Amino acid sequence: MDIEGIRLFVLAADILNISAAGRQLGLAPAVASAKLAKLEHQIGADLLHRSTRKVALSAEGAKFLPFAREIIAQEDAARAILSNSTKEISGTLRFAATSTFSQLYIAPILPEFLARYPGINLELKMSDTKVNLIEGGFDLALRNYAIEDSNLKARKLADDRRILCASPEYLTQFGTPQTPDDLTKHQLLVFMRDSARELTATELSTTEHEHSSCSFPPKQAKSRVICDDGSTMRVATMAGVGISMNAYWSVHNELKDGTLVHVLPNYEVTDQSAIWLVYPKSNVLPAKVRVFIDYILEKIGDPPIWER
Repeated sequence: MDIEGIRLFVLAADILNISAAGRQLGLAPAVASAKLAKLEHQIGADLLHRSTRKVALSAEGAKFLPFAREIIAQEDAARAILSNSTKEISGTLRFAATSTFSQLYIAPILPEFLARYPGINLELKMSDTKVNLIEGGFDLALRNYAIEDSNLKARKLADDRRILCASPEYLTQFGTPQTPDDLTKHQLLVFMRDSARELTATELSTTEHEHSSCSFPPKQAKSRVICDDGSTMRVATMAGVGISMNAYWSVHNELKDGTLVHVLPNYEVTDQSAIWLVYPKSNVLPAKVRVFIDYILEKIGDPPIWER
């Protein structure tokens, strides 16, 4: 089979536009259509349904797509191994990550990566909404929850320590909670679709034993604000809306400069959350994915930059 034809099919399946996929490969629309038709003739099935208004993946195309991606990954890996130059690593890498983490830690390091690997282009989906890597055609994703899909592999980037925060102005107006039970009297901001997180006392006095285990938000508490974006939650907390649970990596600068205060510092979230780089299982990890993973690990470091 024509490797370029397979690469064209993968691109066309991702963006559902044959002409646009052809342009990315330097092919005229007529040449791209002919190449795709030749591939379909070799396979003996229509891979894409075409109409005057849209392009859609056929049932046969959906079955062939994972194998096509594997063929492209094998070719890219072979080229990378045979070449000592990073200029030979090329292709479009589709990366999905949470918007807050991306704004703070991914976007600022992109210029150096693009300069180091001039043949790689990035397509970024920055959202706190969960995405399906396989169905969405993503090469890599950053997640901070457990990986349950057996079709995925993951590499740990860092621990994801969570803490409770509030602004100094809010605590001055409404008081500082001394135990988790006090949270029921406060305004709380919570993340949409997030389950309650267990809080465990790290240091117990003789009067605190009954509060040694609890959760945020408490069952009896009423959440005043629910949102699905970490940056919005951080800004609202800084503005004095109430008490929220945040990843330490997202608020460590605000804790240092005093615009946020660590609430209930003698209690910790004990769910052992972590940040993972997740990618579809494959016999060969594509070179473009491998170098991006290595680059992110290099820049975040161990310990991660927010813990130093």
